[in-house]
Amino acid sequence: MTATWQALRDLRPDVLEDAGDAWHAVSGRSGADRVRVDRLMTARLRETQDSRSAAAALARLQRLSRNYQYLHTECGLIRTTLYALAADLAVPQRQLRQALDEAAELRFTVHEDGSVSFPAATTATLAGDAPTPGGHARGDARLPLDRAPDLSGAPPAVRPLNPNAEKAQALADRIARAVRAAADIDRKYAATLDRLRAAKGLDVTAATLADAARDTAGVRAAAGRHLGDGIPADRSPAELRAWWDGLPEEQRREYLDIAPDLIGGLDGIPAAARDEANRNHLPVLIDELARRHDDDSRSKLEALRMIQDRLREPSVPPMYLLGIGDEGNGRAIISYGNPDTSRNVSAYVPGLGTKLDGEFVEDTMKRARDTAVGARDVDPSSASIIWLGYDAPQKLDVMSEGDAERGAPAYHSFMSGLHSTNEIRDPHFTAIGHSYGSLTVGKAATAPGGIPGVDDIILLGSPGVGVQKAEELGVGREHVFVGAADNDPVTHLPAKDEVAFGGPGGALLTRDLLDAGNDDVYFGKDPASKAFGAQRFMVDDGPRMVRDAGAFAAHSQYFTPEKDMVSAANIATIVGGRPQDVVEEKHR
Repeated sequence: MTATWQALRDLRPDVLEDAGDAWHAVSGRSGADRVRVDRLMTARLRETQDSRSAAAALARLQRLSRNYQYLHTECGLIRTTLYALAADLAVPQRQLRQALDEAAELRFTVHEDGSVSFPAATTATLAGDAPTPGGHARGDARLPLDRAPDLSGAPPAVRPLNPNAEKAQALADRIARAVRAAADIDRKYAATLDRLRAAKGLDVTAATLADAARDTAGVRAAAGRHLGDGIPADRSPAELRAWWDGLPEEQRREYLDIAPDLIGGLDGIPAAARDEANRNHLPVLIDELARRHDDDSRSKLEALRMIQDRLREPSVPPMYLLGIGDEGNGRAIISYGNPDTSRNVSAYVPGLGTKLDGEFVEDTMKRARDTAVGARDVDPSSASIIWLGYDAPQKLDVMSEGDAERGAPAYHSFMSGLHSTNEIRDPHFTAIGHSYGSLTVGKAATAPGGIPGVDDIILLGSPGVGVQKAEELGVGREHVFVGAADNDPVTHLPAKDEVAFGGPGGALLTRDLLDAGNDDVYFGKDPASKAFGAQRFMVDDGPRMVRDAGAFAAHSQYFTPEKDMVSAANIATIVGGRPQDVVEEKHR
């Protein structure tokens, strides 16, 4: 755009938007063609043919799929850039037109170079009214912060006598600043569009697709504010669901392709969209962590690469990546099965020592998968989620309620989002807390209104949940289920006042004095006790502390069928919607 006020005045943002729509149409057709190549042609050929010629045909189809993928991505980026350009240019254009309207109302003249002339006026003086001549004001595009301070010490200039002079100068400055802003916007977007230019005779390779990812980052840098400003992030999950559903398909596509990190963690966005957004953002996050060299980043990087590998493999139930991030100890929310289309949905909060590392992928994620597999034996319409959406404490000696209090609102919001996106008329939701995660679930359950949509609560290896009675968790005592292995030391942690009075070594000796029923643990009443009043279900006692398999072995096997078939089956029975069929165990 030529940087003149006339060009800015006459600019038609709708023309840019029309051009964006045309590029979007090409992007959409390319995406649809890629789906046909992958799902119809490639899949059918792979299933029915096994020969050298079929292998050669598959290679050509793979290349064709890459071509369509590249077209889909790049054309979509151009559309986003043009739409953001139109939106950004509309701001200085509106400012310019307002200045022009005010000049016309005052009967000032705006000249071709942007200067403003004003007419003569009559000014009151001590000697009476006196005519003052008209004049000419030239605009200054600099903002006040751009101007160098006056260090000369000279007295300020005498204010012009003609009252029109000051008004004309202000209008000329506004016109100049609007043109300057439009020129800056134009240069920024021109550079972005130029980077999207493809070389002639382009062969779309894996490296080309990596370049496309960098192109996406470039467009995000230019158009990110345009996208971010449109998200009502302060709304409730139900309101976010309504906002998302009300967007045109091309706008949803824009967010998923250009700003997936803004969408992937929003509670209330449907699971399939969150999954796509987080899969799109995962390579970017991996690339960012790979550039760091501290131990924490290396640990998270290993976990993210392992998660990426698992997402690429066939999975039954299918995996949905509902959240991912490197903040704090790391974030990962993974569902086995689609929680929006499943009748039975559970969300498991892990506890002490959990963070985004290799152990999380190998062990903690497996617990959610085992639960999903078991629940599907009870009811095929079941999904199970591992929710690492908070910072669990990393050391036993610094345990407090702080991490649970900070994590509970996030879990509450996540469950509210699941409730708003689930498509089943009357779904069955289960909240699961293991170890310190049970305290986080307890804090969420005692918030006003309880945990949205939750019917049953399962507490495993719990050191207490911050309440004295099961009915305080908001779902009725008959819907609170507890698994506590007798050899799990976490379920025997002495109460805080016992530790304070007798010290770590003398706590057991002072228990009868301070806890007559021996049913208090670190964070309140023992959930497995009769006084707490929950439904205790049978689990294996687990290896004895230290002598058999280490102090915490019994604390880590509740979900694992290979180690505790009874516990895993009971958890699956509850999650699958048949809590009345659990195998009960006597209270402590």
